[in-house]
Amino acid sequence: MEALRLDWSGGMAKLWTTEAMVRQGLVTTVTSQVGTAAVVGWAGSVHDRRTGARALLDAFGRPGAEPPLPTGDFAAVLVYRDRVLLIRDEQARIPLFFRESDGRVSAASTSARSLGDAAELERRYFCRYLTGNLAQQHSELSPFTGVHRVLGGEVVELSAAGRMRGRAALRTCRVDEPTAPAPDGLGLSGAGQDLRRALEHAVGRRLGRTTACHVSGGTDSTSVALLAARLLAETAGTSADLVLLAGRFGRGELAGERPYLDEAIEAVRRHAPAAHPVIVEADDVADFDDFQRHAGDPDEPHPHAFRAPFWSRLHADVAELGCDILLTGCGAEPVVDTNPLHLHRLARSGRLRELTRQARARAAAGERGVREIVRTHVVQPTLPLMAERVTRLVHRGTVLGGLGNFTRPPWLRPGFARAHGYRAASIAESRFVFGSRPEQSLYDAANYLAAPDPLSWRYAQQHGFFLSHPFLDPEVIATMRHLPTDTTSQGGRSKAVLRAAMADLLPPGIHGRTAKIPFNDLYVRGLRAHGDELIDLCRAARHPLIAEMFDIDTLCRAVREAQLGMGDSYSWDRMNGSLALVVWLERLLDQRSPAPGAAVPVIAGP
Repeated sequence: MEALRLDWSGGMAKLWTTEAMVRQGLVTTVTSQVGTAAVVGWAGSVHDRRTGARALLDAFGRPGAEPPLPTGDFAAVLVYRDRVLLIRDEQARIPLFFRESDGRVSAASTSARSLGDAAELERRYFCRYLTGNLAQQHSELSPFTGVHRVLGGEVVELSAAGRMRGRAALRTCRVDEPTAPAPDGLGLSGAGQDLRRALEHAVGRRLGRTTACHVSGGTDSTSVALLAARLLAETAGTSADLVLLAGRFGRGELAGERPYLDEAIEAVRRHAPAAHPVIVEADDVADFDDFQRHAGDPDEPHPHAFRAPFWSRLHADVAELGCDILLTGCGAEPVVDTNPLHLHRLARSGRLRELTRQARARAAAGERGVREIVRTHVVQPTLPLMAERVTRLVHRGTVLGGLGNFTRPPWLRPGFARAHGYRAASIAESRFVFGSRPEQSLYDAANYLAAPDPLSWRYAQQHGFFLSHPFLDPEVIATMRHLPTDTTSQGGRSKAVLRAAMADLLPPGIHGRTAKIPFNDLYVRGLRAHGDELIDLCRAARHPLIAEMFDIDTLCRAVREAQLGMGDSYSWDRMNGSLALVVWLERLLDQRSPAPGAAVPVIAGP
């Protein structure tokens, strides 16, 4: 989707924005004496996007200035008299790409496909994409040769004529970030107060005219919705509205979530009686419904395209109410849950007795074995690629057995992997996910786990809103980074700090929840209904890169194994991403990219 486009004519910059998105408030343009800014999304706060865009333009107005980035979900192009800046916020929710050759940038856009040539594909990108779900969004590569991604938190500086001057990574200005590590004696109550304050700030920055909140009946989404309702109720004279969006199931495993969902909505409406519930009956939705459209239309392949039918059903229903922001509980699991990779820190520091105690507590809470806990959170982060290879050897005999996050999936041809850097990509990805301090790398990787984002970005113009995730707010992450491990690890209990933070608001049934029903039912139904169709799709694929990249027979065997329930979430994710790539390449071959919307010139050049 092309929300804005920058190119040059006669040596002068031309900046265009999509008319419908400007009208909806999804794109904001401002002009001052120092220059012009086009901001997709919001910087500073949702309810005052023009002020945020102007502040961003002024902050970078002085040549050489490197101010901290404001909190927000934005991609921006700032055009000054003597230079042009391409900027993304650190959370990188909204895409931004540029086309470069011989040190000169000829165009920039939120759409990689609009800048690229379908006949010139970057094969290294596909190796990076296939290493796992996190890979593509934090890598500079795009599917098209010569088209590069502006990374999260990065500023790309160009001359007025488009010559590349440099790239710099900036950090977000973390409002109220602790200046020193929290004292060990902070206690669970004090930690909960700190998290509550950070979450209130994060939700407050995201409240729009009409705010929608995902409500699933879990601790995370319910906490966000309750804080939104409380903040709106405390704002005197506000005309803002609150919408509660939920998908409800009447059969299968997920029907067990209904009592929690009802309790959550009732609790929110006690604080905001005027809140409007939108309950979407989702029994007829399954993963992989209309997979060719959901996986083929985005600007680049996305491994969670199989789950698009559920998200698009929910978001389409709430769009009719004119919401300008949709808040989710995404990110809470890795950010505010007990950090299991602190076990790795204990092993590094030689505190083996404490490691054993915490591993036993975690195993008892999760009904898992101590050996499994240690293998997952201590051994695998230490030697991730070797650990996965050993696991594959133990599970030899099936396609999906033992397939983890980083090792080459057996359907990816070894020759293609060697020629285009799969091993280097898997090493880079494993270092990003675990790093030298895995307990800290967890927070960086968490930012790229918000699965609905690229799917919802594609529909943003149609729906009129962006997704936003308070748990991934820089202030929330900074707060959790500074809390001592002994405070966050309370006998292996999940999300102990969040429960303490929300103790006065969460209803009893949700406050005491220790587990949530996963979406396995949707996945199983989807594979049963569409497995044969997926296999036929792979066998009929025409794009030459598919045969060059994949052993189709092996990929089809993987689909058959998944239909029979073999494998696990890691191996299924690898298969889902490969299937999405097959569909994406097929649609690219047909040149069926979405038509751009009507454009409005911001700076039209000479």
